[in-house]
Amino acid sequence: MKAGEKIARKLLLWDIDGTILHTGKAGETALGRAMEKLYGINRGLLGLEIAGRTDKWIVEQLLGRDEKPNGPEEVAQFLDVYVELLADELPRRNGGLHPGVLGILEEAHQRPELVQALLTGNIEKGARLKLTRYGVNHFFDFGAFADDSSIRNELGPHAKRRAEEKHGEEFPPERIFVIGDTPHDVACARAIGAKAIAVATGSFTKRQLKDCGADAVFTDLAHPKAFFDLLI
Repeated sequence: MKAGEKIARKLLLWDIDGTILHTGKAGETALGRAMEKLYGINRGLLGLEIAGRTDKWIVEQLLGRDEKPNGPEEVAQFLDVYVELLADELPRRNGGLHPGVLGILEEAHQRPELVQALLTGNIEKGARLKLTRYGVNHFFDFGAFADDSSIRNELGPHAKRRAEEKHGEEFPPERIFVIGDTPHDVACARAIGAKAIAVATGSFTKRQLKDCGADAVFTDLAHPKAFFDLLI
């Protein structure tokens, strides 16, 4: 690189649950408790497939399952209660970071050619509670959240736009990497033309993640060199 030449930086967009960390089902429990607190219904998340979905989508489906109004006001009220209960549940659970994640976040944070942000189905308040609980919130200044949309594939453009606004440069699709643990994360990457790095630390196997079209699949992130070699 010539003196004064600007680095063409790359954008890493991280999913949270199943990718960075697990909460010992604190989120699922808090959602179930919110349903019980607001409506007296104690069936947890029975009948719902939630991996890779957004908090808003899950709440819409949860309310609809039990024939409760699920418009924007009801969903917002539900999520407010959920955040309160999530704060209560997190310290009770045996959660933690997945293997290798902390080392990768720390190294990426130090590399001038990399920018890290979030691309998560969590609402931002819930995301920050989880990340703070496990000591990694400071790595992420911004991101895209369920606050932006209940539809996972609509979140990528928000993350891209915020990265470009914050850093004053363009991040074309070939320089964006989405890291996640579900086929929904892979689809989210494809929606913006980004590369998809999948990790089998959630509820999907390596084979399932390969079959849905991920560019690379890891058992976990315990081998940082292999991860960073993908970004070259």
